[in-house]
Amino acid sequence: MKTIYRGNVALIHDWFAGEFYGGAEKVFKEIEEIILETKANYDIFSLVNHLEKNQHLNSKKVINTSFIQNLPFSKKHFHKYLPLFPLAIEQFDLREYDLVISSSHAVAKGVITCPDQLHISYIHSPMRYAWDQMNTYLKDSSYKKLGINPLLRLILQDLRKWDYLSSVRIDKLVSNSNFTAKRIKKYWGRNSLVIHPPVNIKKFCPKQSRDDFYLSVSRLVPNKRIDLLVKAFNKLDLRLVIVGEGPEKKQLMKIAQGNISFLNYQDDLAVKQLMEKCRAFVYAGTEDFGIAPVEAMAAGAPIIALKKAGILDTVNCINSTNIIPTGVLFNNQCDTDLRDCIKFFEDKKLWLEFSSQDINLWAQNFSIETFKNKFSNLIDKSLTEFK
Repeated sequence: MKTIYRGNVALIHDWFAGEFYGGAEKVFKEIEEIILETKANYDIFSLVNHLEKNQHLNSKKVINTSFIQNLPFSKKHFHKYLPLFPLAIEQFDLREYDLVISSSHAVAKGVITCPDQLHISYIHSPMRYAWDQMNTYLKDSSYKKLGINPLLRLILQDLRKWDYLSSVRIDKLVSNSNFTAKRIKKYWGRNSLVIHPPVNIKKFCPKQSRDDFYLSVSRLVPNKRIDLLVKAFNKLDLRLVIVGEGPEKKQLMKIAQGNISFLNYQDDLAVKQLMEKCRAFVYAGTEDFGIAPVEAMAAGAPIIALKKAGILDTVNCINSTNIIPTGVLFNNQCDTDLRDCIKFFEDKKLWLEFSSQDINLWAQNFSIETFKNKFSNLIDKSLTEFK
């Protein structure tokens, strides 16, 4: 938004909780910054807010929360109230606002707006656990031992119906990658504009001289597939450094050989230094976008990753005809394909063929400034068309 906006704006986000701070919250922060720059009157709405003094946000505004905020054990276990999320998000009274912007990977997009209100929704992902990854989540669910997975399937069936119906209410849909856009088209039958999430590129200093270790920075949860990294490097005489915490850590450490080291949570400076030194950044998960590989590219590191999903938007394979190669991609999500890809990278000494400066230059396509310009232009255009 290029000028001062005199209307009232409602900003909606699924939830705010310190342990769940990630890419979606970083996007929300930049959207809030865009609105702040217009000097518009705005308010924030969310299912719950468990942040301390609005940490990570731009303002100290009171965050309007739903009834889930006050339910028993909400602070640590609000996810247990998933069946109530659609009801809760629809209770927000937004009638006094001219513009509604939601940041959604669950139910935030489902707020109810009036015909004369413009609703723009930035979709990080349709609910994975309700759609294509339902069986994966149920397989790893802590409820499986309780024998209630059949009940969960019924709940998720109703959630899918609501998810589809609520998507119809949105005026402008924005997706964070072409992969997410395809999922939106498949599950909701709607087209969306792709605007990649903002990544803090400026904090990195790419260096051509690099160390001999490989790096992974990730939450240690099943869908990140860190187990594939461990299995692949167990059969390679190469160093792997894994940074992160999560429920899989104990099991991963149990099966890892001596060439694999684990670091606990590291602050931004420590991660920055590791990314600037590593020989390559390794990534085996399937992500809607994937901010960590872009950060690694900003640090000048080539990427070794699965050739699927959001990675196809961000990493240029050295074997393709792209002007700026930024990594090497493998086809199948298995440890043998990953191991073969790393061996190819080592045998051909491919790290010598990558330019850290060129990789950083490519990463700048995903900068905070690029995001803010594109999203601001979208708001301006949408407001003009909506009048």
